[in-house]
Amino acid sequence: MRRLVAALVSVGLLVAGCSESSTGSGGTPTGSSAPGTGVTGTVTVFAAASLTESFTRIGKDFEAANPGVKVTFNFAGSSALAQQITQGAPVDVFASAAPANMQQVADAVSPTAFARNKLEIAVPQGNPGKVAGLKDFADAGKKIALCAEQVPCGAAAKKVFTAAGITAAPDTLEQDVKAALTKVRLGEVDAALVYRTDVKAAGASVEGIEFPEADKAVNDYPIAALKKAPNAKGAKAFVDYVLSDKGKSVLADAGFAAA
Repeated sequence: MRRLVAALVSVGLLVAGCSESSTGSGGTPTGSSAPGTGVTGTVTVFAAASLTESFTRIGKDFEAANPGVKVTFNFAGSSALAQQITQGAPVDVFASAAPANMQQVADAVSPTAFARNKLEIAVPQGNPGKVAGLKDFADAGKKIALCAEQVPCGAAAKKVFTAAGITAAPDTLEQDVKAALTKVRLGEVDAALVYRTDVKAAGASVEGIEFPEADKAVNDYPIAALKKAPNAKGAKAFVDYVLSDKGKSVLADAGFAAA
């Protein structure tokens, strides 16, 4: 009888030991993600500054859907990100605010447009500079912020000024759209040209002014996994998630139009 009890106890301890070694504290297999996905490790995403809010949310949703996976972001101007990638930065996914910057990255695999965006005038709350429309960007008496031309928001601004027959007189040229928006939020400029999604994300700290010429410079946003992605499986899974209905819903809530 004693031998039988000892045998049963030994079996019980063996089963318990196996259970503890194969699962984490939450019951999820250690070192793995959601059942069947096969995605593990860290997914590194380089994304246009205008995607900061929407991709941060998508990243959290992706992590929730893939327990144990971590998404890290580098948000900046698309031109700067493309340069970093071509210089060898270890990146899994690149999401650009314009096709031109994506084309600079020869390592991109089948880029797919996933969203569209257009410009809007942003002014501080209360519009102290009395900015009425695009023509005020030619007024040397007003403080104006634009994105540099090599950045997608700057290239789009150049198109709308050409369409409107306006020669802009900017006081500062910023390297990404969030930097231009910050100038408005701090009251350092009377107005800036940013994306409508940035105006929406800023909430009550700024006011937006729409203008018809914005339709002349709508930006398509492409996304792609990279051929030399350190986490190829994770890169594909993240791109697929952005293109899914869940990803599109987040982008729509942020003010992006469908591609």
